[in-house]
Amino acid sequence: MTMPRRLAMLMLVFFAALIPVHAQQYATGADVSFLAKCEQDGIVFKEGGEPKDVLAMLREHHYNWVRLRVFHDPSASAEKLPNDLNYTLALAKRAKAMGFHVLLDLHYSDTWTDPGSQFTPAAWSKLKHKQLVVEVFNYTRDTIAAFASAGVMPEMVQVGNEITNGMLWPDGKLPNWANFADLLKAGVNGVEAGRGAQPKPRIMIHIDRAPDYALSIWFFDTLIAHHVPFDIIGLSFYPFSQGDLARMRGNLHDLALRYQHPIIVVETAYHWMPSDFVGKKADFPESPEGQKAFLQAVDAAVRAVPKGLGQGVFYWEPAAEGAIAGRSFFDSKGNVQPVISAFDQLAPH
Repeated sequence: MTMPRRLAMLMLVFFAALIPVHAQQYATGADVSFLAKCEQDGIVFKEGGEPKDVLAMLREHHYNWVRLRVFHDPSASAEKLPNDLNYTLALAKRAKAMGFHVLLDLHYSDTWTDPGSQFTPAAWSKLKHKQLVVEVFNYTRDTIAAFASAGVMPEMVQVGNEITNGMLWPDGKLPNWANFADLLKAGVNGVEAGRGAQPKPRIMIHIDRAPDYALSIWFFDTLIAHHVPFDIIGLSFYPFSQGDLARMRGNLHDLALRYQHPIIVVETAYHWMPSDFVGKKADFPESPEGQKAFLQAVDAAVRAVPKGLGQGVFYWEPAAEGAIAGRSFFDSKGNVQPVISAFDQLAPH
């Protein structure tokens, strides 16, 4: 190994050691960001043929976390998504009242963000880099302060959503790591500034493609080299677009050994009706029972991560309508499916 390479690896280990590793209760979670919108649209969710609050179902079936996304100004986007601050605060209050922990997912956009789209909020679109950094800090601070004031402080916060290729494009689009790191640090600092006297939320950095080791270490090695502080590695796992369970399991194992860092599969889902794997080989059938088996297998893979560093699984949108309803927890008549019992054999929460 050459001297520059050896020095780079020593720096990586040093900065990784500076990031605290926190023990936590294992998270069995669900992103329920569309729940209130479904209810407003008149959808009735049922268990045993009787109408029932989805959050109550989740609690009774050993879920202990919810994930909630928030957009900067969703009214400014064409989709007119519901997830503004007031909507999200209301859902957080419902969840906290039922004993859930909350993971807040800050998209830093007026609409969806993912590896292929990280649209800067319309109100920030003409800002230069330094101005944008200030806005990220102020917006994050004020959002967290609003949660603190409402008595629903999140225990965990994502600074960005699936930011594999950066965020707030074009300013923070990779490979511009310097700008990207500035924006992330502004978000992290904003969480700290906004929490007041409340306990400090743990910071998650979330990328996609949980089965992809080369991509994951490229991202997190470079992130650490830019001194971005964070507590948890968050990954998305969608086998219909990202790879199979065996590769995902191997990546989680290797990332844990490399970074000695908590890992959460913070987004996953599987269809209960034939969809993405029609005519293709799949680890699980796209059926109600196959959906349940899939979630149990993902959970088992995370729990098997060395040194207890696998710390949770979040199902993405168990209560949904429209195009994504085929991977929700409910059939076309609102009846809950077998997947709701995936965690019933776990110890009481």
